[in-house]
Amino acid sequence: MTDSTSATAHTDTANRAVDALAGLVARGGVLALTGAGISTDSGIPDYRGPDGQRRVTPMQHGEFVTSSSSRQRYWARSYAGWSRFTAAEPNAGHQALAALERHGLVTDIITQNVDGLHQRAGSSRVVELHGSLAEVVCLDCGQRYPREQIQAAIRQANPHFADDIIGLARDGSRVSSQIRPDGDVVLDDALIAHFVTPTCRACGLDRLKPDVVFFGGSVPRERVDQCFHLTDAAHALVVIGSSLQVMSGLRFVRRAARGGIPIAAVTRGTLRDRHLIDVQVDDGITETLRLVADNVAAGGRPSR
Repeated sequence: MTDSTSATAHTDTANRAVDALAGLVARGGVLALTGAGISTDSGIPDYRGPDGQRRVTPMQHGEFVTSSSSRQRYWARSYAGWSRFTAAEPNAGHQALAALERHGLVTDIITQNVDGLHQRAGSSRVVELHGSLAEVVCLDCGQRYPREQIQAAIRQANPHFADDIIGLARDGSRVSSQIRPDGDVVLDDALIAHFVTPTCRACGLDRLKPDVVFFGGSVPRERVDQCFHLTDAAHALVVIGSSLQVMSGLRFVRRAARGGIPIAAVTRGTLRDRHLIDVQVDDGITETLRLVADNVAAGGRPSR
């Protein structure tokens, strides 16, 4: 098979997959399950490559809750990355899902992301499975804070920290220019050692945690049950930007499969439990969602 023939065959296969996805969405009652891949075009990288292998090591729940030094490392990195994280804007993929909701085709979104981009794009029925980085909670007394309030407290306690980061970046030390999926950046250990960890104003302890589920943590039972209810009520489940490597999202795919609910996936590369997926679009997420939204919402068919 020549290169041109192979490319044509790939395009034909991709077109058929997009057509099948469009037909599924056009029938309505769609529950979207989104992962980190939908936000990569907004400048927030995902955890895994196309091969499904993890590219970064995220903070683990156990180390955060048991180690003051781990909390210091997390908050230093997260504080440094927050301005870049919040500067990310919804991309055309987020906007396409919001448009499909307005047209009554997508009923709900379950997102594994903690970036809030779905809501900023205009989606109103979003369950944040892993929580949101915009909220902070004290693990001891339960006091809650908006993230910006904690950012301000960190800034006051570490008045020279931002300048130190700039200096280290200039002399070639380890200061990453790219945020990670959970909003932090890589910093030099020497810089972290002098960082003052934020404390709870109510109880005074350094046990503040972003209100998100770290790796190794558990999603609250009532939130899982809510998502199971949404899955059972859906006419179709569309997985977007997730390789389904962790049970957190995979359980809803398995639930849908047991209920005979059609399942589609828009994601590049390896998919866990691929045999449960009826349609996979192994192509660009943003472009695929834009095509489906532009054409299906108008009553047409996607064209490339």
